[in-house]
Amino acid sequence: MIQKNFDFVVIGAGCFGAWTAHELLRSGHKVLLVDAYGPAHSRASSGGESRVIRMGYGGDELYTRWSLRSLDVWKALGERVQRPIFHQTGMLWLVGEGDTYVGQTQQTLVSVGVAHERLSVRELEDRFPQISSAGIDWALWEPGSGVLMARQSVQALVAEDVHAGLEYRVAGVTPPPNGKLERIVTQGGESISAGCFVFACGAWLPKLFPELLGQRIFPTRQEIFFFAPPPGDCSFGYPAMPAWFHHPALVYGIPDLEHRGFKISVDKHGPAIDPETASRVPSAEGLAIAREYIAQRFPKLKDAPLAESRVCQYENTSNGDFIIDRHPQIENVMIVGGGSGHGFKHGPAVGEYVNRVLTTADRGEPRFALAAKATTQHRSVY
Repeated sequence: MIQKNFDFVVIGAGCFGAWTAHELLRSGHKVLLVDAYGPAHSRASSGGESRVIRMGYGGDELYTRWSLRSLDVWKALGERVQRPIFHQTGMLWLVGEGDTYVGQTQQTLVSVGVAHERLSVRELEDRFPQISSAGIDWALWEPGSGVLMARQSVQALVAEDVHAGLEYRVAGVTPPPNGKLERIVTQGGESISAGCFVFACGAWLPKLFPELLGQRIFPTRQEIFFFAPPPGDCSFGYPAMPAWFHHPALVYGIPDLEHRGFKISVDKHGPAIDPETASRVPSAEGLAIAREYIAQRFPKLKDAPLAESRVCQYENTSNGDFIIDRHPQIENVMIVGGGSGHGFKHGPAVGEYVNRVLTTADRGEPRFALAAKATTQHRSVY
């Protein structure tokens, strides 16, 4: 069966794909959203419980402004679907010796007009006594930032758009040929035609476009752990505990939300991962690293039982900038990906940007171009 008359087909119902489909639909287009496993499924980079949304990005104003814009849109979605998608936990940056990144972050927050405070060690200890200040020189506080409920929000967005006229189906897609793409073919044999195809498949992009993206997107295995606070202790849950990031150590965490446990993860890139076939069982080494950090930074959780764990992936570009560009050999295909571990928060801004590039004369941001992506990694965006 051949499905015709779609203006756009978006392949991938993660955060980037769902928001892209949303914006194209709002612009009056006939849109089909396709995903092999479902919106924000368990192996997707957009799956899982929670994601930090912060305004701080070193000296990078673009991502700070995109975070600001996206936060407004996330809040509006929560109001429409009447679900707690955003928790304003605040965002706490822990600053160690020689850390220039957070100092640059503060300068950018001043420039853009984002509310923040610089906390001394004494102020940090008074405000958050459950956090050890060992090795910390100062802290940066973003009171308006917080945490997004990841899987819930993407699934709510897709459900809302289906009600508004978006067509959606679960189907795997075979790699497209070069030349103008008239249609995609699902693994079930269905042929779907459209004027333009947007591939927002996360860590699956190198599988669909191996020659183009096999050396430009680097999926890495990332382990996440949830620890149970002591009985009756509310100091590690919202609102007592904020989201936080210790930049020099590249460790971040999220307070106990919805009674799932205190979340901690190492932000350093892990080993390479195949998102389709990889084991999702966390390693003993990863758990030991998380416990070692917790014992130092959160002494009351030193012996906390592990409540939950999961393995996800980052889909990294060479430096951490997104890839949002037209395919150089397939004129009506757009590639949207390279979230690089920090992309989820920007979903609404990405959707608006892709819609603008596809439907207006906007030539796009050069840093998102395929040509700007190297084949070796040198991370500069966190």
